[in-house]
Parts: sequence; structure tokens; C-alpha cells
Amino acid sequence: MNPRDPLDVGAADAAVTDGALPPQAAAASAVHPGPTAGDRDPAADGDRDPAADGDTVLGRRYRALTLGIVTVVSLIAFEASAVNTAMPVAARALDGVELYAYAFSAYFTASLFAMALSGEWCDRKGPLAPLFTGIAAFAAGLLVAGSAQRMWMFVGGRAIQGIGGGLVIVALYVVVGRAYPRRLQPAVLASFSAAWVLPVLVGPLAAGTVTEQAGWRWVFLAIPVLVLPPLAVMLPALRALPPSELSAGVNRRRILLALAVAVGAGLLQYAGQDLSWLSLVPAAAGLALLVPCVLRLLPKGTFRAARGLPSVVLLRGMAAGSFLGAESFVPLMLVTQRGLSPTAAGFCLSGGGLTWALGSYTQSHPRLEPHRERLMGLGLVLMAVSIAMVLPALSDSVPAWIVAVAWVIGGYGMGLAISSGSVLLLKLSRPEDAGSNSASLQVSDALGNITLVGLSGVLFVSFGGGEIAATGTASTGSAATHQPVAFGVVYAAMAAVALMGAWVTTRLRPESR
Repeated sequence: MNPRDPLDVGAADAAVTDGALPPQAAAASAVHPGPTAGDRDPAADGDRDPAADGDTVLGRRYRALTLGIVTVVSLIAFEASAVNTAMPVAARALDGVELYAYAFSAYFTASLFAMALSGEWCDRKGPLAPLFTGIAAFAAGLLVAGSAQRMWMFVGGRAIQGIGGGLVIVALYVVVGRAYPRRLQPAVLASFSAAWVLPVLVGPLAAGTVTEQAGWRWVFLAIPVLVLPPLAVMLPALRALPPSELSAGVNRRRILLALAVAVGAGLLQYAGQDLSWLSLVPAAAGLALLVPCVLRLLPKGTFRAARGLPSVVLLRGMAAGSFLGAESFVPLMLVTQRGLSPTAAGFCLSGGGLTWALGSYTQSHPRLEPHRERLMGLGLVLMAVSIAMVLPALSDSVPAWIVAVAWVIGGYGMGLAISSGSVLLLKLSRPEDAGSNSASLQVSDALGNITLVGLSGVLFVSFGGGEIAATGTASTGSAATHQPVAFGVVYAAMAAVALMGAWVTTRLRPESR
């Protein structure tokens, strides 16, 4: 999933109000069609003012659970924000710049499978086991990545993190559905969003400082110990949750589809890193797994940008994937090509988190509702402009701070596009289809990240990016091998995808009948 997707407050609130799971939990909704305690009759909660007896998200009854959830989300958000800053130093220290993109795509590939598994697990056994297993896996992945001696070991640690993250995010939304009455769910989802804002702003700066002062490994090794307190706080409330009402067998079809997509995407990425005739074998196997499964997971007409809902789903993947595909290589470029410190490189990304939230807030204004499609188009154009603005920064004659300005613009565009897309999806969905359509939106998000980050990695290596050596000190970009073309091709390709997305926004309105 997109790491910043929980900033989509308006869409999440609308989803809960309409009785559907929010788009951020869409993978759960794909395998979660049955009732949960969160679907309890609102009348059962009575008409009383919840604040009158302290029955609020921070009231005595829910305070411990809410604080625990927010802390867990904040830690995941911090890690997601910090890894961009630490990655350039880690990749060069492990002599694995050619596998740079793998460190990102491995996380998303593994999390796609884990989200489907977590949905089934939560349905049958409740959220306690998948939540704790996910947090344990996430912590284990951090330890593996932080102690890695080879780049492949680091990538493996990131994949384990992805499994943990996928299990956790779905389980948390199931907890919201089962532990809180319907009237409090929007407030809890808003707290999810708030839990992302501060880490997105300070995460890159903090990670840069830690990387420079203590080493990149501590960006990963310091987090696992911090997950223990929130687990202890949440445990009593989680144990008190009602047991699952579903007793049917596991829906293996959905899990197998997600597994096939993950394996297929992994094979394609592997083939892309080794451009030889032999790489055609894993590429063909990857396509054979990926294509038929994706066609089953997404609405008919998605890949030809059919009018209405299919185009909304397609746009989510294009927007999320193009921005992340470019963003993943921004810190590496600033460190290796411009000689910035990890802290300074991280600072260039910080403003994008704030404007992302601002864009999400802007699109929620009622007066802009009739212009939802145009808002998405504007968002994609702003994203394309911001990515293209990074290209001049490859020249030493252009100040590096232009990247910070570019990411402020791009973050605002993402806030407009992602949030508007979630609202449009609910608007175009029949009530009985809201859950499955939300699942398709999240699958598109994950596939966009996996595919376009993987494509960025292939382009980067193909145009000489793998030759960037870990020369000079491992914590700075001094004496780095300059490969501006490799970075330029990545940014140009991702900007082109964003521009194509702007065209797709012209097909968001269904054909009039």
C-alpha cells in the first residue's frame, strides 16, 4: 500500500459513514465480505451524547486502545518516511546500488500478499493473532535489514517488513470495525491520518541525523524496541474483542491470487535487473502469473481506461506508482550526484508530507465537489511538473533546493489526486459493491507501486546507475560516481506516467445514458 494513503481522511470518513471499509483497508474488504462487530446496529449504541459519559476515542473506555493504535501507526509511518533517507547510504555501504529499487518494491510485493492473508486470518480468528504476528514480523524485518552484511540480505529484511506491515494495517482496520461503535470510527480513522503527519515531516530529518551521527543501521535497529509499549497498552482491549462470527473455510482463492501476483511481480523485477536472454525465462513466468491474476482482481476495462470506475482504479496505481517511483531515487540522487548529506537530502522530502495533507484537506471542501474530476487532473499535472522539476537539479549549476520546492508541489498534487479518487470510487459504486471496489483500488495502488518502482529500478540499472560506487565515506556523497543520465531517465519516465494519468482523468465521468 501507499505509505501515506491514511492521509485520505475525507474518503475514509465517507466510507465508514456509508458502512463500507475505508480504501486504506481495501485489501481487507477484498476478503472481508461478512459482518463484523463494527457493523453493529447504530441504534444499539443509543442516542446519547458519547462525550457525556466519556465514551469518546480518548475516553476512559477506549483511551488505551486508541493510544496504542496511534503509536503503532506512528512507528510504521516513521519507518516508511525514514527509509528513503537512509537507503542511499545503506545501498552504497552494502555495495548494492544496482538493487536499490528492490529494497522498496520488495516491501510492497510482500505486503500485497500479507494483506490478503491478514483479511482471511482476521475473519476466522479475529485481529489479535495477525496483529501481533505482523508487528513481530515487522520488527524482525527491521533487525534483519539493520544487521545485513549483503544487499540481498537487506532486501530480504525489507520483504519481511512488508509481510509484517501488510498483516498489521489490515488487522488495525478490523480492530476499528470491531472495537469501536460506528459513530466513533471516523474519529479513529482521523487519528490514523494524524499519526502519519508528524513522522512524514520529521522522519527524513531524524533519519538523516541518525545516519550521520550513529550510522544507517540504527535507523532500522532502534525501532523494534519501541513497539513493545504500545502492544502492552493495547493487549487488554484486544483480548476483550468479541470472537469472529465467521466459521466458513478460508477463502484460498483470494490468498492464492495475491500470492501469484506477488511472485509474478518478483520474477519480473528479477528479470529486469539482469538484461540478458536468460532473463526472458523469469520474465515470461512472471507475466504468466501476473496478468491473469491482475485481470481477476481489477474491474473489467481498467487497463484500457474504460470510462467511469475502471479509470478511477487505474489512476490510483498510476498516481501512487509514478510519485513513489520518482521519490525513491531522489535522496540517492541528492547524496551521490549533488554531495548533500543524508539529513539535507531528507529535508528536501519533508515539505511534501505537509502539502499532501493540505491537498487532501483542500479537496474535501464541499464547494469543490462538482469539480472532482478536474481536481484529479490538476493533481496529476502538478505531480508531473514536480517530478520534471527534479531534472535540472542533476546539474551542479542549479541549486539543489529546487528539489524541495518540487516536492512541495508534488505532495499537494498527490493530496488532491489520491483523496479525490477515493471519494469518486465511493460515488460511482453501488452500496453492495463498495467493498470489492475499494479492494480493487488498493490492489491498483499496490500494483502501481510494485510495477513503477520496479520499472524505475530497471531503467536506473540499464542506463548505468549500478556503477555508482561506495567511494569516499559511506555517510556522505563525496567522491561519488556521477551518473546523471540514469537518474534523468527515471524522472522523465515517471513524469510521463503522471502526464498519462492526467489524460486518464478525462475519462472519469461514466458515459451518459
